[in-house]
Amino acid sequence: MLKVRLITVGKLKEQYLRDACAEYAKRIGRFASLQIIELDESRLSDKPSRSEIDKALAKEADAILRACEGYLIALCIEGKQRTSEEFSAMIEEIGVRGQGTVSFVIGSSYGLSDQVKSRAAAKFSMSKLTFPHQLARVMLLEQIYRAFMIAGGGQYHK
Repeated sequence: MLKVRLITVGKLKEQYLRDACAEYAKRIGRFASLQIIELDESRLSDKPSRSEIDKALAKEADAILRACEGYLIALCIEGKQRTSEEFSAMIEEIGVRGQGTVSFVIGSSYGLSDQVKSRAAAKFSMSKLTFPHQLARVMLLEQIYRAFMIAGGGQYHK
């Protein structure tokens, strides 16, 4: 069984988002072992300088890379956009190649450091649209569930 790790910087603040994540985590559990790791977000001033942001991202990168295992996929705006079918095929291919673990990384609202992006085996972007940062986790978990349903020939994806 594939092990899926979701490494996120920051915690979900809203109960409805936690509930949605819990529902998709339960659904994913039929197909894979899911572990969600919430890392602390660096505290920044109200109007952080580029230098302050870069230092925070570097600190977060250290914690992210320690938490990652297996095939690393970084969610970032410069990543490749995929259809749900392409995303499903990518996850299936990771398993076929013998990788037992895939780690998805969602950075802070300031993104990910270049150190994390350069270590990633793949970069993934969910959309060119801008979404609330905390919604990214729900959206990713839904797409992971959808990917498993597509791969299994389930009725969820129409």
